[in-house]
Amino acid sequence: MTTAQHTVEKIGGTSMSNYEAVRDNIIIGNRDEADLYQRIFVVSAYGGVTNELLEHKKTGEPGVYALFADAESDWAWGDDLTTLIKLLTDINGDLFTDPMLKQQADQFITDRIEGVRGCLIDLQRLCSYGQFQLEEHLLTVREMLAGIGEAHSAFNTALKLQQEGINARFVDLTGWRDSELMPLDEKLKQAFDNVDLSRELPIVTGYAQCKEGLMRTFDRGYSEMTFSRIAVMTNACEAIIHKEYHLSSADPNIVGEDKVVPLGRTNYDVADQLANLGMEAIHPRAGKGLRQNEIPLRVMNTFEPEHTGTLITGDYVSEKPQVEIIAGAKGVFAIEVFDQDMQGEPGSDRALLDILSRYKVRFISKDTNANTITHYVDTTLKHVKRVVKAMEEAFPNAELSTRKVALVSAIGSDMKVPGILARSVKSLADNDISVLAIHQCMRQVDIQFVIDEDHYDSAISALHGALIEPHNHEYAIVAASETP
Repeated sequence: MTTAQHTVEKIGGTSMSNYEAVRDNIIIGNRDEADLYQRIFVVSAYGGVTNELLEHKKTGEPGVYALFADAESDWAWGDDLTTLIKLLTDINGDLFTDPMLKQQADQFITDRIEGVRGCLIDLQRLCSYGQFQLEEHLLTVREMLAGIGEAHSAFNTALKLQQEGINARFVDLTGWRDSELMPLDEKLKQAFDNVDLSRELPIVTGYAQCKEGLMRTFDRGYSEMTFSRIAVMTNACEAIIHKEYHLSSADPNIVGEDKVVPLGRTNYDVADQLANLGMEAIHPRAGKGLRQNEIPLRVMNTFEPEHTGTLITGDYVSEKPQVEIIAGAKGVFAIEVFDQDMQGEPGSDRALLDILSRYKVRFISKDTNANTITHYVDTTLKHVKRVVKAMEEAFPNAELSTRKVALVSAIGSDMKVPGILARSVKSLADNDISVLAIHQCMRQVDIQFVIDEDHYDSAISALHGALIEPHNHEYAIVAASETP
């Protein structure tokens, strides 16, 4: 396989909502016309649009999908679709000053939404007969709705760039009115077979309809899988993710912008630990393909294009053992099962995992001793109650308790630092933060602290102050020395 010259670049939703920044900082930048090409752009829906199509990612407030899936709201989803048309055409109005282009963009997205409306009405009518169950079709409905957001942003971006003299090409992977369902890799090969990267700039939908069903595995992380597989299938020289922030040593909103530093280098192992906490640099399954094919991943800040960003590779290890990033997760539920019958019974853990799997509840971490197993889960209170009820039925003699906590983690590509655990615990104790549990693996790429949720911000600041800030200048040197 010949070495490719091109990059594959993903643009996040918040960045997509600022077309001028995307055009000026990412697509054009300081490039000559000849240098505009040899790049493939995979775009997310505009910020907030997928929340309206599915449900709000953080609050759970229902969008069109959630209303359709709720048997009690027969037609509320239809009103929501009508509201959605106005939202999306208003976005078009902000983007296109030329009335002809605005009309073209409005026609495109209105046709899509009305097509989906007709499909959902037919499906609802079909499922009014006992032989057809709506639940069997909900994943397909979810995928069809999700694809609208990416089709909208990709079509608009390609149209706008064409108007500005760039030979952009809209590549629609959403499967709209496709007659056959193909495996993802085959679909991507077909989509790019006729694209000339030397003179065309593909703007690709982040959602791809395929036999595997991306949402079944990745749900809202599907665009990262599309991005990753395109990079692998086209043998890209580098994969780049453009976000609205740097991948930094901690959240600047908590620690302070003057104290955090962007990471210059790290590895895929660290990226996996971040993903486990919900701070995705990239979904672990998406990162796997890049790592196996030795394609480096760069995370860049859309609004600071002159910064070289964070380069993630499979083989990187920091020059000396150190903590690279402090990250965490709030709103985590600890589900503790205490049962003296567990002692010496290896099947207990498996039974609990089966229950979590049945309710599709993801656990971030766990701890065990002779008679107690605690899972730290990232889900809603409603799901926790269902899981606890099932666990009580499976373990009638057990005592179950739940508690809302936070996890804070110190992460690095090599953390074999003598005394690091003592320093970490001391920094928390000095700030009157009680540690409820500690997890440290032999791989020594992370240490997790379970604390009260009220102490989350102060724990992040305390650990950053003790483990990273004394070495800030070293991080800054590494970041500054990296070249694209």
